[in-house]
Amino acid sequence: MTRTSTMLAVALFATVVSAPVLSMAADTKPSLYERLGGTGPITAVVGKFVANVAADKRINGYFAKADIPNLKRQLVDQVCQASGGPCTYTGKDMKTTHQGMKITTAAFNALVEDLVAALDTFNVPEQEKSELLSVLGPMNKDIVEVP
Repeated sequence: MTRTSTMLAVALFATVVSAPVLSMAADTKPSLYERLGGTGPITAVVGKFVANVAADKRINGYFAKADIPNLKRQLVDQVCQASGGPCTYTGKDMKTTHQGMKITTAAFNALVEDLVAALDTFNVPEQEKSELLSVLGPMNKDIVEVP
């Protein structure tokens, strides 16, 4: 074996041996769910978020006929699951849920503003706030029907 191939073999071996260790180290980082504080704080944020939406004249009409206790439960489960928590969201998919509501981009943005305000009320750190918004944000393609 040449010196170069020996060094390559050692490097490959080191990579293979260290991969599980690196993987375990990555797995020990708390999930977003854990960093948000779990179900209790998520429930508090969702409660404030729903209150913000109810007070927001730009969008509260979309929720006039909503079953608010059920909406809160579904939102808690959705955020919990999306953030890596143990909950299971059992509601309908976003496209089906919002079909025919003619939700605009402006209305979706107002909803996001209300969520950010709720997160700010509870002093959720910027990293967790950004991470949560990046997990939930892509749903806009299934919610917005009128750009």
